[in-house]
Amino acid sequence: MKAIKAPKLRSVLTALALVVAPGAAVVGTAGEAFAVTKISHSTATAMFREVGITWSSSGNCSDRYNSSCTSFEQLNLATAQGAQTLKRASGCALNITGGTEVGHASGTYSHWNGYKLDYSKYTCIGNYIKNNFTYIGLRGDGAPQWRSGSGNVYADEGNHWDVTYYNCGGC
Repeated sequence: MKAIKAPKLRSVLTALALVVAPGAAVVGTAGEAFAVTKISHSTATAMFREVGITWSSSGNCSDRYNSSCTSFEQLNLATAQGAQTLKRASGCALNITGGTEVGHASGTYSHWNGYKLDYSKYTCIGNYIKNNFTYIGLRGDGAPQWRSGSGNVYADEGNHWDVTYYNCGGC
């Protein structure tokens, strides 16, 4: 079997990502352990509309550089798929109030880096999370947390759910 050189592998991975998720881009190099697929705001909103997920912002906008907006620019594909999985599995209303816009805490698995979404707190989704996921204790800031079977983490921040998507949740 002939080995594929890194530039050729990157081309193959990019082509594959575009077939799997039109409008997406693969970020990373062949030497990394994994590649994260980033999607545009319009791709994310189309995915959310497809399953009935809504979104809102205090500023009624989607500018990634304005903390009053709710943006999905540079969201990880797995995060958008994770939201779809949650909606389908729970059957609950989901309204996203925070995406990849500025104004959230920093870190590797952050909103800015495309791993997190904030959801409005509704009784249905809260009951679903607490009844189907495993309570794992308090986060450093005191927020109670639950972990899904796939490893995604749901933190109750009082007035909203802060969800970290490490994967698509079994999509």
